[in-house]
Amino acid sequence: MRNDRFSASRFSGVIAAAILSSGYAPAAAEEPVAARYIRAGEIIAAADIETPQTVDALRRAAKLVGLEAARSIYKGQPLAGDALRTPTLVERNAIVAMEFVKGPLAIAAEGRALEQGGEGQRIRVMNLSSKRVVTAVVVGPNAVRTLQ
Repeated sequence: MRNDRFSASRFSGVIAAAILSSGYAPAAAEEPVAARYIRAGEIIAAADIETPQTVDALRRAAKLVGLEAARSIYKGQPLAGDALRTPTLVERNAIVAMEFVKGPLAIAAEGRALEQGGEGQRIRVMNLSSKRVVTAVVVGPNAVRTLQ
């Protein structure tokens, strides 16, 4: 005897909605996922990514190698864009080489990074001699170029 009141198909939409709204839906097959627990600050290696099944997914996974985990990522969790960032080249409170270039004029000074940042990111830096805070772009390890 079939009981239609409690059939799975009747509640499948409600169950799917509950899973999707909870944020614990399984990762899509096309999305790169973590092969192991990755701590915040670790650099992603090829071995840290589950082997994708399609060529497009493989290309997306290859672009993730060399990025840094912005937060902890658990095994099987998708490697989403907000969880990864460019590797940190300047740590907060580090002494950095500041460079200001405008035409033939070049000025070099030492500064203290008030924020951490990766290559190409804008951070605030305090000039150690003048105590003035400026915005600069990270150009290398502990090296910044001030904006005009």
